[in-house]
Parts: sequence; C-alpha cells; structure tokens
Amino acid sequence: MRRLSALDHLLMRLDTSLRAATRSGLRQRRATPGDELPAAALTPAEQRRAAGLMRVNHSGEVCAQALYVGQAMLARGAQTSATLHAAAAEEGDHLHWCEQRLAELDSHPSWLNPVWFAGSYLIGMTAAAVGDRVSFGFVEETERQVVRHLESHLGQLPDDDARSRAIVQAMRADEARHAETAARHGAARLPRAVRAGMSLSARVMTTLAYWL
Repeated sequence: MRRLSALDHLLMRLDTSLRAATRSGLRQRRATPGDELPAAALTPAEQRRAAGLMRVNHSGEVCAQALYVGQAMLARGAQTSATLHAAAAEEGDHLHWCEQRLAELDSHPSWLNPVWFAGSYLIGMTAAAVGDRVSFGFVEETERQVVRHLESHLGQLPDDDARSRAIVQAMRADEARHAETAARHGAARLPRAVRAGMSLSARVMTTLAYWL
C-alpha cells in the first residue's frame, strides 16, 4: 500500500472542506429528535417565531461545520484532527434536524449561509495555524456560547412546539459535550477581547439569520 505524502494529506483535507461547504459529504446518522411527537397547531405568529429561531440554529451549525473543518485542515496532531472531524459529523446531524424542522414550519435556511461558512472557515484555519491548544480553545469557547444561546431559545420557542424543543435540547447536550472534550484536550483560555469579539460576531449572525 502506497505511503501517503504530505500533499496527499493536504488534498484529502481540502476534499473534506469542499464536501462540508457543498454538503455533499454530510449524511444524517441519528434520527431527528422529536420525530415521534405530534405536530402542534401553532398560530401564524408562533410559526414565524419558531422558524426564525430554527433558522438561527441552522446557521449556527453551518458556522460550526466551517469552523471545525477549517481547524482540521491545519491541525498539528492526528488526534486533534480526528476529534474535530467527529464533532463536525455530529454538527452535520444538527444541520439535518434543523433543515427538516424548517421545512415542517414552511420556512427556509438563511440566505447568508455562504457568508457565515466562509467567515467561520477562515477563523478555524487561523486558530489552527496558531496551534492545537488555541484551536481547542476556540471550540470550547464557541460551544459554551452556543449552549447559552440554545438555552435562551428554549425560553423563546412557543410552549406547544415540542418538536423544535426536542431538537434544541439534543443539540444543547451535544454542544456541551464538545466543550468538555475540548477542555480535556488542553484547550487554551482565550483572551477576553477574543471572547468578546466572538460574542459580538455571534450576535450579528443570529440577528441577521433570524430575518434572512
């Protein structure tokens, strides 16, 4: 069996990135949470509210895919790359769940998703270029912010929208686990300014994705 060269590994990582960008490599591995629950009779206002929140969640998963694949592209260690790809695969499940729920709510993903993907991919590569500990630091901080964001959505979704709630709860559990995994791998504590910048960027994304 031929030994893979550095160029082979680079091309394999580029292929993974392109598949993530085009979604051609994503396969849903887990059933959608709440699939067995009956559909709630939402008012038009409640349906729009739920759709806006699930669109934001979908865009967040687009960002997570891009961040992790960008980080894996320049990861120093094989274990780091494997951990990032495993997390990206679970985020792929989240993408499918959110897309399915958006379709049920007669809505659509954000039209700005290509922008979110490109920006997050660049951030992921930049973090990875600094080193694996910083890369895991971005994962930990990102996921902790996402957990707080998902918890806020549970307080905003219509009370009767059990299907959306089941998806958000399952996503929250996965994201918390991703943060803990990053911490176990020696995630570096990011400077306060970087964490604040990440929070500000997230607010811009969530605001625009809700409407667009």
